Amino acid sequence: MKLYNTLTRKVEEFIPNDGNNVKMYTCGPTVYHDAHIGNLRCYIFEDVLEKTLNYLGYHVTRCMNITDVGHLSGDSDTGEDKMVKSAIEQKKSVLEIADYYTDLFKKDCQKLNIKWPAIVSKATDNIAEYIKIIQNLLDKDLAYQSGGNVYFDTSKLTNYYVLTNHNEEDIQVGVRESVEEDKNKKNKTDFVLWFTKSKFEDQALKWDSPWGLGYPGWHIECSGISIKYLGEYLDIHCGGIDNIFPHHTNEIAQSEGYLNHKWCNYWCHSEHLNDLTGKMSKSKGQTLTISLLESQGIKPLVYRLFCLSSHYRKTLVYTEEAINQAKKQYEKLLRKVKSIKKDDSVIQNDLFLKYQEEYKESIGNDLNTSSALTVLYDVLKDDNLNNNTKLSLIEDFDKVLSLDLLKEEDIADSLKEYIMEKINLRKQAKENKNYDVADEIRDELLKEGIKLIDTKEGTTYEIIDK
Repeated sequence: MKLYNTLTRKVEEFIPNDGNNVKMYTCGPTVYHDAHIGNLRCYIFEDVLEKTLNYLGYHVTRCMNITDVGHLSGDSDTGEDKMVKSAIEQKKSVLEIADYYTDLFKKDCQKLNIKWPAIVSKATDNIAEYIKIIQNLLDKDLAYQSGGNVYFDTSKLTNYYVLTNHNEEDIQVGVRESVEEDKNKKNKTDFVLWFTKSKFEDQALKWDSPWGLGYPGWHIECSGISIKYLGEYLDIHCGGIDNIFPHHTNEIAQSEGYLNHKWCNYWCHSEHLNDLTGKMSKSKGQTLTISLLESQGIKPLVYRLFCLSSHYRKTLVYTEEAINQAKKQYEKLLRKVKSIKKDDSVIQNDLFLKYQEEYKESIGNDLNTSSALTVLYDVLKDDNLNNNTKLSLIEDFDKVLSLDLLKEEDIADSLKEYIMEKINLRKQAKENKNYDVADEIRDELLKEGIKLIDTKEGTTYEIIDK
């Protein structure tokens, strides 16, 4: 297995700390709103990574947090508490809002065939862990109290920017959107570990601590949950590229300050999903959700295929034309699979292993899903493969792709929709006296194992062996 490691800025061989056992942490959602499809691209990437590792023989334990303290979506204590705002709008408590949107997020994951992590923990369930880590950092003089809050002192680190290419000038106030002035800080890159003095007048969730009634900073959440459930040595930490700085940079600082050793060996990040105007996000008011796609006739697994067709480290541009092309591609793929009938043939082990090796080489090369899909298409069109060998390979590949390629009801629904669309197009062609076009449609379907039957009541069809 080879992975691009943000820490070293190169693709390198993946070597876990403990044999074939892999400890993997992925940043979870802030549950105050529906997840938009830009968020979900990252979770698809993480799902493919986990399934690829399992496919290649590793044993993965994956942990994910649920951020149910809504304002913790940035390093500074500014703006509005998103959880409180959502609760007021919907006349629910903050925790009811968190539970509601956690459930919606889980349903989106199910629709996209994203495996739910083995360990999922709410930020609000781990306050004692954060307090323990913060007190340890204070005892080591790696943190300080100022203005009622507790800050991590980044000046005590020799290489704060280990995960990035930043320098001091990049982090000047006003140069980057993520940097805000806080006069309580000793250094501009210091970050809050615990708030007791907040700019939020309506902060809903607070806890007792040695430093007063308050709530944790954004970054301490992931460190605390990861260390609590996965231990002191982490193999892989994932997230979107916008998490690299400051979130993951600060996670490394506080975690290694607490542990006194290197914490995580591999940092993996997915690129943004953009629309034609730029990064797709809720803050831009463009909340394109899985449910909205479904209402437009786009199945969730069409979006999964759309993501798999590009590399996770490349910016992906979403347009109606692109997603409709993915829809056609998915429907065509299901039709090809549907046309392969199980028979009495014996699986050709040599050819099975040949294609499986090609697939492993593709998917194991920094999750090259587009190349892996090419191997799948090569299997479908290889006339030297008998039907049972093809079906076995499709089943094997779909352990990672998770496109439900052999799920009968999905194939049947998609096939019926496709055939009826073609029948209607052929009818229109006949009405317009475009008989050549009508014949082309009939012949195209016949090549795919679909025989049209014209009757006085209209056109029907039957599925035949090609």
